[in-house]
Amino acid sequence: MLEWKKLGECLDYEQPTQYLVKSTDYNDSYDTPVLTAGQSLLLGYTNETEGVFEASKENPTIIFDDFTTSFHWIDYCFKVKSSAMKMLKPKAGVNFRYVYYAMCGIRFEPAQHQRHWISKYSQFEIPVPSIAEQTRIVGILDTFTAAIDNLKQQIAQRRKQYEHYRDQLLDLEGKEGVEMKTLGDLCDYVDYRGKTPRKVERGVFLVTAKNIRKGFIDYCNSKEYIAEEDYATVMRRGLPKIGDVLITTEAPCGNVAQIDNENVALAQRVIKYRPKDLSLNSSYLKFILLGEYFQTKLDKEATGGTVKGIKGSKLHKMTIPVPSITEQQRIVSILDTFEQSIANLEQQLAQRERQYEFYRNKLLTFE
Repeated sequence: MLEWKKLGECLDYEQPTQYLVKSTDYNDSYDTPVLTAGQSLLLGYTNETEGVFEASKENPTIIFDDFTTSFHWIDYCFKVKSSAMKMLKPKAGVNFRYVYYAMCGIRFEPAQHQRHWISKYSQFEIPVPSIAEQTRIVGILDTFTAAIDNLKQQIAQRRKQYEHYRDQLLDLEGKEGVEMKTLGDLCDYVDYRGKTPRKVERGVFLVTAKNIRKGFIDYCNSKEYIAEEDYATVMRRGLPKIGDVLITTEAPCGNVAQIDNENVALAQRVIKYRPKDLSLNSSYLKFILLGEYFQTKLDKEATGGTVKGIKGSKLHKMTIPVPSITEQQRIVSILDTFEQSIANLEQQLAQRERQYEFYRNKLLTFE
């Protein structure tokens, strides 16, 4: 028989006071993770042994952020940083994992900065079928989440392999046949420093420092457009072409991507590099700028405290190793294979996550 129950009828909560970490001197060599219920989840690791929340596979908990209402299923021991959270545990008569999945289907955006569990979130109602039906639904959804976790692990492992081989292949300084040249000597560049263009609702997509990630342009993170009539004026020193390499000069500094869509404009704090001739492969340039070799040099040259930055005039004088074009193409071929493999796994992950959400919503609707 199906009932509707408030979350507060299904879950008890515990305050985090006794589990708060005393020192934020985190170190990866320590054993106990320090968690936040926000999106970042893991803050670091502590060597504190008192006041550890004893969660396990057999005795899990849900950590709940009282302000943002973000939450996570946790089945290992931990400490916490913030007092603005709750540790949730099941009451009798419910499958805890089922309640977690039901919570995942709740759509709620906090409008005010206040604590939400007692006043608001615990009052949300969820459908509660028989224990047997709860168990059946959990079994189906756990199959999806296990597949999703497996794909995430594969992606993380493949990224580590990619970064290892990228840095190994690009460790070229001092090797035979390799020249050290400045970016300014190798490339034509655009470093837009003019007036901020007029923004419109529809027009030419504006690539800002926020959109440039480690290796790609994120067209979803920030969506800004400039008017078509302003496009040529803003980009008067050279329209972007597919293959051009972009690097951010601050906020954040040193993110790199390659143009994959010509119908874009570039904002301030983004420098565009284009090889002057065929002696430099643009994809090789992208990989060398992304690699540990160049990023370490860039970090030393950048200035500032919390937010570091570098002037274009200084960036253009930085050197990179340039092997023969044949060797550049060989390196690009290897690293492109890794990138494509990662992209394929990410596509599978996105598909599996869509399937999971579809079946979770379908199984928990009970129409």
